[in-house]
Parts: sequence; structure tokens; C-alpha cells
Amino acid sequence: MRLEGKRITFGITGSLYAIKQVIPQIQNLIKEGADIIPIMSFNYCEKVREVEESIKTVEEITHKSPLCIRDSISEMKKSDLMIIAPCSGNIIAKLANGIIDEMILEIAEMHLKSEKNIIVGIATTEGLGLEAENIGKLLNMKKIFFVPFRQNNPITKPNSLMYSNRYILETTMKALKEEQIQPILL
Repeated sequence: MRLEGKRITFGITGSLYAIKQVIPQIQNLIKEGADIIPIMSFNYCEKVREVEESIKTVEEITHKSPLCIRDSISEMKKSDLMIIAPCSGNIIAKLANGIIDEMILEIAEMHLKSEKNIIVGIATTEGLGLEAENIGKLLNMKKIFFVPFRQNNPITKPNSLMYSNRYILETTMKALKEEQIQPILL
């Protein structure tokens, strides 16, 4: 188990579709020995019905209730690494510009201040448009690593970018060694 003894804070933001896609990757990290601390963005936690199913699934596989903005962040100080996936355009913009107004961003800021790595899995419809500048800022920041990504649907959503789920484990292994997985653009 390649992640034995590693504690990973896993921030989940973005659309319901993207979140359902990341759940198997969380399971893969756990199979590799990682202790996952799940966190969901405030907006996600406040949604109803469909969200409850995802929250229940995350609870079942991690054996922990996902923390939301009202919960304590003291446990995060023991984390070795943070993953934010899917990472919505809203979170990307706030992280790139130092806007810390919700728990996931508070924990990301805490990781950066402690010189711990953050992995970003981009999931935004404006990655090649309005969000391009913010993605560029994050690409140039120390301690920020990206899961490889590509255009999601260049025909109907020409500005949309989406990370590739299959690279989360590999990106994690590299980030723990202070390396960015390559290629970053698929």
C-alpha cells in the first residue's frame, strides 16, 4: 500500500456529476492505505436530495462524515496533503486570488502556510475563458499540483476543462515527492 500512513484532506466541490465521478478515486486512495478526511463545500452541503446520496456514499467509504463549513478544522493540521477535486471555477478563482470565505479555502490556506501540497482537479466550464487567468496563477504557485486535464467537450462547451479521474492516485504519489505529473495537458 503506497499511501500507508498518509492522511489526505479531500475537498469536494463542483457539480453533482463531477462529484459522483470522484468517489471511485477516493476508494482507490483508501485501498492504497490513505486516511481520507472528506470535506464538502458549503454550497454542496446545503443542497438537498441527490446530495444526500453522495454524502452517504462518502461517509460509507471513508467511515467519516464529510465536514462542512460549520465544522471544526483542527484535524486538518495533521493532514499530509490536500486534494480538491472536482475543483470548481469558483474555488479556483478564490484560491488564486486569496479569497478565503469557506472551509475548503480555509484548509487550503492552512496547507499552504504549513508548506503542504495541494492537488487541484479542475472542473469548470470557463477554464479556457474567464477562469484561464486564475488557472495560470495557480499553475505558477508553489505547492500547487494539478491532476492532468483536457477540454471537456470542445464542440458544445469550448471553454470547459475537466481533470482526468484516472490520474488522481498518480498525481498524489508525485505531489508527495514534490513533483508535478506530466503531461499536465491531455
